[in-house]
Amino acid sequence: MSGACLVTINPSTPPRHAAIAAAQRNGQRPVQPGWRGEAETGAPVSVVIVPGWRNSGPGHWQSLWAERIAGALRVELEDWLQPHRSPWVASVQEAIEAAPHPVILVAHSLGCITSVHAVEQLRNQQSGRIAGALLVAPADPERRALFEDFTPVPANPLPFASIVAASSNDPYCPIRMASAYAKSWGSTFVRVPSAGHINVESGHGEWPLGWALLGALASLAPVQAQAA
Repeated sequence: MSGACLVTINPSTPPRHAAIAAAQRNGQRPVQPGWRGEAETGAPVSVVIVPGWRNSGPGHWQSLWAERIAGALRVELEDWLQPHRSPWVASVQEAIEAAPHPVILVAHSLGCITSVHAVEQLRNQQSGRIAGALLVAPADPERRALFEDFTPVPANPLPFASIVAASSNDPYCPIRMASAYAKSWGSTFVRVPSAGHINVESGHGEWPLGWALLGALASLAPVQAQAA
């Protein structure tokens, strides 16, 4: 699931069908809808949830998934309001290193940029530890002074399967910027029409489309781990 292929999700497209379309682009078969934290082959994976600026509240899909997925690890920080790259990246790296199985990163907003920085720093140290990444509504630190410490954003291809899911009307990141991220990272790009910042404020609690995309990534985890 690489090469920055484009999958456009229409409002009428069932989430499961969207995940199948994304997975089939790479000749893979997504897991069943009842997925709870294992890859399709039965091989365990560790989900590491990386919130963005101001953290993800109780009704946020990241928080709901953290409760649903057995053994999920959630990145925690002392200060979610004043973001600084070093402590944020270090927290992601610690979670990756603490995970008992190949990791799937599930990041939102500034958490996406933080995760990519963490991957860049771990590129030569943790080969094979990360099996995939779902990067949702990435932030655009070039446009916000508060996030300046996270620039420049790494542009190297990610060495594992990844999906960038972004909204056509995200107020914090233009869709063309999210598409450029996906292209540089070698990610499948899922364009979600009129979904805002894909958070509670834009009406995304459980977010079934994201859950289906996560299942599609889980089906690739054993492949990624074995190839490393």
